[in-house]
Amino acid sequence: MSTENVRSALLEAREALNNLIASEGTLEAVDRAGELMAETIRAGGRIFSCGNGGSLCDAMHFAEEMTGRYRKNRRPYSATAIADASHLACVANDFGYEEVFSRYIEGTARPGDVLLGITTSGTSKNVVRAAEAAKRMGVKVVALTGKAGTPITELADVAIVTPGGRYADRVQELHIKCIHILIELVERRLNPENYADE
Repeated sequence: MSTENVRSALLEAREALNNLIASEGTLEAVDRAGELMAETIRAGGRIFSCGNGGSLCDAMHFAEEMTGRYRKNRRPYSATAIADASHLACVANDFGYEEVFSRYIEGTARPGDVLLGITTSGTSKNVVRAAEAAKRMGVKVVALTGKAGTPITELADVAIVTPGGRYADRVQELHIKCIHILIELVERRLNPENYADE
């Protein structure tokens, strides 16, 4: 089998990354989101993250890097992915899957916290419902998505729209890059000593 398909996929991924690098507005949104998250942690607030499928895995990855470590040791940052299986099954059974994230936000978030809502399409109803609940409660919303002008971007305090192209896989590849950068930006603000040797 030829390696041409492999090369083609990598070239397409490189093009998506180059488009992200060239999008000054998106880079500014990532920086604003990092600043918002750092301010939230500094003030004693928490960051919640949610998404479906691969985006749920990204939400979990974000939270574990925040509470664990990224590159160097530092204190844990308060972050939780809405991923508890018993909660998801209970709420989906009693209220419907569209409510699984919003019920968690309503039960645990407080004014001044942040919700990171991840949806490649920008239209995932349960993520949008979580953002709506957050806005009602005084919780800031950072949207990580692949399309502008969608329900989640309309609700967001900061909308990060990655120019990934036609398919969700390229969007998600850019999302994990943005997630890692967000964590780095929080660390640079809260634990600058971790970057002192640059």
